[in-house]
Amino acid sequence: MIKKLALTLIATLAILIGIIAIKSPGGLSGFWVILSAVTGLNATEPPVEISDSTFQLAPGFSINLYAENIQSPRFMVVTEAGDIILSSTSDGSIKLLQDVDGNGSADIITPLITELSAPQGLAFDGQWLYFSERDSVSKVRFDHQNRALIGEPELVVDNLPYGHPYQTHNTKTIGISADRKLYITVGSPCNVCEPEDPRYSAILRSELDGTGMEIYATGLRNSIGFDWAPWSGELFATVNARDLLGDNFPPDELNAIVPGGFYGWPYFNGDNIPDPDYGDKRPDLLSSAIPPTFKFRAHNAPLGIHFLNSNATRPDSYNRTALVALHGSWNRSELDGYKVVALHWDKDGNISSSDFVSGFLSEKGVSGRPVDITEDQQGNLYISDDLAGRIYRVVFNLGEE
Repeated sequence: MIKKLALTLIATLAILIGIIAIKSPGGLSGFWVILSAVTGLNATEPPVEISDSTFQLAPGFSINLYAENIQSPRFMVVTEAGDIILSSTSDGSIKLLQDVDGNGSADIITPLITELSAPQGLAFDGQWLYFSERDSVSKVRFDHQNRALIGEPELVVDNLPYGHPYQTHNTKTIGISADRKLYITVGSPCNVCEPEDPRYSAILRSELDGTGMEIYATGLRNSIGFDWAPWSGELFATVNARDLLGDNFPPDELNAIVPGGFYGWPYFNGDNIPDPDYGDKRPDLLSSAIPPTFKFRAHNAPLGIHFLNSNATRPDSYNRTALVALHGSWNRSELDGYKVVALHWDKDGNISSSDFVSGFLSEKGVSGRPVDITEDQQGNLYISDDLAGRIYRVVFNLGEE
């Protein structure tokens, strides 16, 4: 009797979800999206041993496990001593990872700061370590050689928007430009809407002490990662586009960010195609909306982006290259993403893409979700994975490409 009742409830729930989804812009694929989210059909466990994984790497590169058993590792920076500082969003901490014996794996993991509110972004300005929480940016002095904080954190920016009743993008990412300005990303409070606070769905910029705050770019639904191209100084940012318009639309984006630029959300998607819900509200903005520089597959969820140090020993094809972490789709009937890709710029600015580290998604399911990429002084690369709770180290093996 109980089993029959349970099956009846599941069937009823599936029918209700299906009716809602079919009537939505996403159509039938929306049914599988919502059903997967409710039932956890797409949730799998990462492999116990890295040898059990299915990684495929670009020719000449190898991968090893640098650290594991970390709760929700997100963004990283490298210290002057070559250590890794890592934000752990879910447990509210910032950690120091040290490879003491130099064997390519972290021997010591030390909490530096705890009891934070969704920390994510990290950036160095000399001895000042900047870090973001969901509503603020702070800084604290860090002794690179002694691997220790000096003094207490100091608030730089507060009252950043978060906590809207329909908020879905609380974390903030930060970066410091070559001319020593502080950049902060603020995601949208929803899938698609018109937020009252103009700081939502934007990149903000201020002086390093938080003064002179301005809205630098807008119309960026959820821009997580950003970095500057070393050969031109251009700022590029990844963007997670809206959901529930089907498996293959809209594309996620890489945008070339310019001062005052407007990038379409919530009124236009992809190559400025009007949104089915909001596209008729501001047709006057169409002519000023900047289309993406590069389009990722829909719902691949590009997060961290890192432009490679061209002085490191690698094939010449990586001289003008950025690595992007594709966190992977949660809202597709067939999963996609779950890898790190290399974006290659030619001399005319055209961008091509190739897989750099794949295999987080296999026939067995999802074994990891890449978040961020950073690089040490020797050109070794580090990838954070917030599903498996791991940091991976990728090395180029000269002569094996």
